[in-house]
Amino acid sequence: MKTRMGAMLRTQNTTLAVVIVIGTIILTIQSDGRFLSPISIQTFFQFLAIPIIIGLAQMATLAVGQMNLAVGAIGGFAACSAAILIADVGLPGWLGGIIAIVIGAVAGLLNGLIVVLTQINGFVVTLATMTILAGAQYAIVGTRTITAASWPELQAIGAARPLGIPLIFWIAIAIAILLALGYRHMLVARKMLASGGNPLAAKLSGISNNGSLVAAHTLSGLLCGIAAFLVLASLPGANKSIGGDWLLASFAAPIIGGVSLVGGTVAVLGTVLAATVIRLVDSARAAFQLDPSWVNLVIGAVVLGTVALDRVRTQRRTAPARRRPPAPPAPAPTPAALTRTIDEGAGA
Repeated sequence: MKTRMGAMLRTQNTTLAVVIVIGTIILTIQSDGRFLSPISIQTFFQFLAIPIIIGLAQMATLAVGQMNLAVGAIGGFAACSAAILIADVGLPGWLGGIIAIVIGAVAGLLNGLIVVLTQINGFVVTLATMTILAGAQYAIVGTRTITAASWPELQAIGAARPLGIPLIFWIAIAIAILLALGYRHMLVARKMLASGGNPLAAKLSGISNNGSLVAAHTLSGLLCGIAAFLVLASLPGANKSIGGDWLLASFAAPIIGGVSLVGGTVAVLGTVLAATVIRLVDSARAAFQLDPSWVNLVIGAVVLGTVALDRVRTQRRTAPARRRPPAPPAPAPTPAALTRTIDEGAGA
């Protein structure tokens, strides 16, 4: 099963890589080469960092068979809370950035604890917290936009361009690499995958499924907090709109990248590649002057198609087991054998 899943993920990654190459060629031709100019490349990667991080945040909960609908609300609330603390309270920018990450982790932890304590599906719990945090975000910032001039330390991170590529993109890639290594080598990550793949088997093996759920939601919230940190570093200000358009992208990246909705799998590389494809679609929308709603239409259709294809693959894998004829019933004992068994039992 693992070999088959690995082969499927490699095929998925190859397909996504080919799509990226073809999309890059089309956009380069359409723009007469301007798409590969230094400024265009920097802009492309500048706005790719957040889709990567929020895709990985959603992947963390999908791996245990859960969903996190509050990805955008957690990130938006964390970013606006940090901005308020920096601008109005006077905290240093670097400390505000750390607080944004901590707020994200705490929000994820609370989501996990609520799921475990109430035994309510994460879909419902995070739907509720999404509504609560979105309201809290508006309550603390209102219609105000807090300018990034209040946190020059974070803006310096957003303005850095090592090797001509934005630093925030390198940060996103570094986090993806750490996650890939963690899911491969860390015991807690392996436990999360075991709980997502087969909760009953994991429980019989001594793994705490509740602990896995809490850990997954906490990791998801932590990544949302990191996304909030990167938003503060890269955008000119913070307002109530932050996080409002994260939900679809957070699901699209891991699902298109090969993560199963039933849990037990991760696809870090696939998520990064899928986020790049989504960014290319957005770039194509701007290049061909399409209505912004077409981006959501295309991405939504691709997600739906990917889910349907995954469902078909799952049914094909389980079909042989369903078609296998049941084992024939054991033959009825003969009277002589039955008499002998009774006599032996009585003698015992």
